Amino acid sequence: MNKALPTYASAYTDRHGIQRVRLRRTGYVTHYCQHKPGTPEFTEEYHTWLANGKKQVGENRPKPGTFDELIARFYKSKNWQEIKESTRYTYRGEIERFRAKYGSRSARTMTAQHVASLIAKMGDTPNAANNLRKRLGQLFRYSIELGWRIDNPAKIVKGIKVKSEGHKTWQEEHIAQFQACWPRGTKQRLAFDLALYTAQRRSDVRIMGPQHIKDGAIAVKQLKTGKSMAIPIHPDLAASIAAMPTAHLAFITTERGTLFSAKSFSMWFRKQVIKAGLDGYTMHGLRKAASRRMAETGLSNQEIKAITGHVTDSEVARYTREAEQALIARRAMAKMAQVVWLPDPSQNLATHFQEAESNAKN
Repeated sequence: MNKALPTYASAYTDRHGIQRVRLRRTGYVTHYCQHKPGTPEFTEEYHTWLANGKKQVGENRPKPGTFDELIARFYKSKNWQEIKESTRYTYRGEIERFRAKYGSRSARTMTAQHVASLIAKMGDTPNAANNLRKRLGQLFRYSIELGWRIDNPAKIVKGIKVKSEGHKTWQEEHIAQFQACWPRGTKQRLAFDLALYTAQRRSDVRIMGPQHIKDGAIAVKQLKTGKSMAIPIHPDLAASIAAMPTAHLAFITTERGTLFSAKSFSMWFRKQVIKAGLDGYTMHGLRKAASRRMAETGLSNQEIKAITGHVTDSEVARYTREAEQALIARRAMAKMAQVVWLPDPSQNLATHFQEAESNAKN
């Protein structure tokens, strides 16, 4: 291999004669890399191993009934294998931080009071506390399958309310500012327009490419939900795609022409946003902006869900709550003004339907 390997990495030839890389360090689990050195994916894989690959005390021979044993079994279970690999990296980090402190404690006797006390101590980091509560819930559900417990104490405990509205929704002035900084024909603008005009998550935007376009739509299989969709291409997005032709399988690639990893793509886009003077705005905020625009246009929840991929009306409501109230109110009042209100309620209803039929014909 021509690429210089980082510390703890070594090359070897597998039984098929292919050169590969493994990561070995005293006290760490040996890891066989899935990606090639020099790629963003390899860098992410390497740093994930450094952060989460350390062997824990009691990992080889955990004491029966402890969290050490429960976690070791959980990692070998079907429940764990069914979780996406990228998600497992995140979950493992959260579980191992808990295990480092409480691995030797009994998983059979922990009560809801114990869980509540643990979560309360993490009040300064509410998101981390809520994530730990979810991971404990998974472990306790698995312990029920093992016959260790008959209850799930984490399910009883409430999470900590996070005082945050999440990702900021881009408003029209922010959209115009970014577009002024990054005109059509730039990679930054194409990434922006892909997110804004498809209303998809960054994990889906980063892998979109020419091969996904068919019959005026872009095919998307959402990584988070597994849902397959066909999103009609907005004229502005079509113009951006035409302004930046590519020979790659993805519209947006690294300087080396390789696919961005999820983490590196997010970091790259954040830098472009900062350069446009909009620090604090994210690609996920564009998904919310697209939803806001659709609500302000008067699209129904069903129409919005057909583009965003949301399943429930409550999910759509979270994304459209910042729709311009005055604009929607004017449109609603204009519709109300078309109805002639009469003393007889039945006549009002009839008049309303006559107006609707007339408008439909016109």
